[in-house]
Amino acid sequence: MSEFPSCPQCASQFTYQDGVFLVCPECGYEWNPNAARQSSDDEPVIRDANGTALEDGDTVTVIKDLKIKGSSLVVKVGTKVKGIRLVAGDHNIDCRIDGIGAMKLKSAFVKKV
Repeated sequence: MSEFPSCPQCASQFTYQDGVFLVCPECGYEWNPNAARQSSDDEPVIRDANGTALEDGDTVTVIKDLKIKGSSLVVKVGTKVKGIRLVAGDHNIDCRIDGIGAMKLKSAFVKKV
């Protein structure tokens, strides 16, 4: 039917080309087929709350008040965290927050600045 590959998000066969990107009309996912071939499948992409890919050294902002277990401290909304490190696991961001210290955060509670 189509010479383009199926959508990696929803497996739809109705993909079409828009410039250098391929687009799925069913789920709205856009991807670059050339970049997908170059990326390694060994490392999963860690994304923030908005779906933006995160990298080591990025600056992120906390989008929700986060209570710290075993302490009365709270990481407030809007706290800027500089120089993050991505790690494997449930809490996939290692960072240092001013006034609190070293912490692990979930990428679902941050957005890239």
